[in-house]
Amino acid sequence: MIKNKTSKLFGLVLISINILSDLSGDPGEIIAVKLNQNEVVNSHLIIEKEGVRYAMIALPFDKQGKSIKFNNRNILINEKNFGESRITIENTSMVNLSSEDSLRAFKESQLIKKALGKYSTEFKSNLSFIIPVEGVISSRYGKKRYINESPRSPHLALDIAATTGTEIVAPERGKVILIGDFFYSGNYLILDHGHGLLSSYSHLSKINVSVNQFIEQGEKIGEIGSTGRVTGPHLHWSVYLDNTRINPESIIKKNFLETIL
Repeated sequence: MIKNKTSKLFGLVLISINILSDLSGDPGEIIAVKLNQNEVVNSHLIIEKEGVRYAMIALPFDKQGKSIKFNNRNILINEKNFGESRITIENTSMVNLSSEDSLRAFKESQLIKKALGKYSTEFKSNLSFIIPVEGVISSRYGKKRYINESPRSPHLALDIAATTGTEIVAPERGKVILIGDFFYSGNYLILDHGHGLLSSYSHLSKINVSVNQFIEQGEKIGEIGSTGRVTGPHLHWSVYLDNTRINPESIIKKNFLETIL
């Protein structure tokens, strides 16, 4: 009897959540929200098609099972199991940081955070991305990450393994806004694709662009390497929309924009 009451109560909760949520989607995805004719939106990528405007909203990984608010709408973020990833790093000084390395990593994270908080409104992506490097996907977005058997932050990027020196190209046109040699990321750069959409590239052996340079889609930006904290040569590719890390595999799908409008 108690079990039945609990089941019914749980069902009512789920129904209540769905009623309160106007839209829903998986964590790490982009959802297109149709805007009213005179609806005002700030700091969002807006795509217009056939006279209708759509706001591109990123669904945060860490809000699973909860709703986020966009203007007067509630968007439910589904819960999803992405699996896990376990890696071993032989150089334990890259895992258990000294106070000096910890301070360096923190300062670099603040520098990256600051760069990701700025973007241009002079150009806009149509979300027609291409894959930045040919290789083998070695770790997908969303996996629970264990390093030397110790739990770490989830892997909110796409890892593509290839031999050192393999060409990396810009998946979409954009402007280089940050280049550095960082503790975790090694040789690293960020591309600004406009209106809150940015992408970053880690562990490069060579960077072929400079800060403030405008890059066209398909143009070489660097080469695969194993700089920073890695287990082998690969590209760690992150994509951000309004400071939310989204799933890079989603936006390289053919006709991605058409699938969400």
